[in-house]
Amino acid sequence: MSQLIIASQLDEDYNAVIRERLALTHPDAQVIGVPVGVPSDLPPQANILLLRPINVRGYTAPDTPPPGWPYGAQWVHLVSSGVDFYPQWLFNGPPVTTSRGSAADNLAEFALAAIFAASKQLPQIWVNDAQWQFTALRPLKGTTLGLFGFGAIGRSLAQKAQALGIHVVALRQSHAPFEVDGVTAARDIRDLFARADHVVLAAPLTEATRHIVDRGVLGSAKPGLHLINIARGGLLDQAALLEALDNGQVGLASLDVTEPEPLPDGHPLYHHPRVRLSPHTSAISTNSKQEIAETFLANLQRYVGGLALDNRAN
Repeated sequence: MSQLIIASQLDEDYNAVIRERLALTHPDAQVIGVPVGVPSDLPPQANILLLRPINVRGYTAPDTPPPGWPYGAQWVHLVSSGVDFYPQWLFNGPPVTTSRGSAADNLAEFALAAIFAASKQLPQIWVNDAQWQFTALRPLKGTTLGLFGFGAIGRSLAQKAQALGIHVVALRQSHAPFEVDGVTAARDIRDLFARADHVVLAAPLTEATRHIVDRGVLGSAKPGLHLINIARGGLLDQAALLEALDNGQVGLASLDVTEPEPLPDGHPLYHHPRVRLSPHTSAISTNSKQEIAETFLANLQRYVGGLALDNRAN
């Protein structure tokens, strides 16, 4: 195989981690930093492209690729799990893989933290004067967690939740048995919402799932439902969510993602008393450099060995 030349849109501190790891296994490999956004004018010798999300914060890539695409790239690796941040033409050339699963534990922990915060009324119960009032806090044991989507995030979250005595019911596109013992299958999305105290959205955004959580689904929810979205804002009809929050059908919404991102100033989700909004940060951790490198380098070994690549974009 020719020398490995990797064109990377990652920040330099991320590239440094990859270079350090490559020095042990492929000392002749090079990592060349290139600008973020639509890849253009890549180094002609680069045969691998590490690509950051393109269609973010209001920007949309052109419908056609830049002149010369795909240059010399033989494989494109996305540093995100989802593919909805990229133009369609990107998937019509060299093989494209994703970082699916690299942040699964981070996302699962974030969702679990949201469940803890809701059940234990954090931070509302903190006191700052001597006027103490005791509050009965809800136990997690015996409650039901609903998972919409059961990939790496769902598996991680199900295992963690069950260890706390939480019942888990899940729904996913595949009819294959769940890989975690004790997880119950929901009949459909309305059944999922009707049975759960907390529902976590952890499914990809596709044409089939856009706004799948609509007025009808929210209307079927167990009264007082806690809805947690760590996937994509487009899964959820936000206008319908505001109605459900106002009428009490949904008791709390913990949203790490919205549509668009960021929401415009003054959007009602910023100020609604039953909304906890975070800036799409649940996947990011102090270990993200190592997690992204690990996923990419594992696939690099398969690429070098002529094996089928894992996590092909679908």
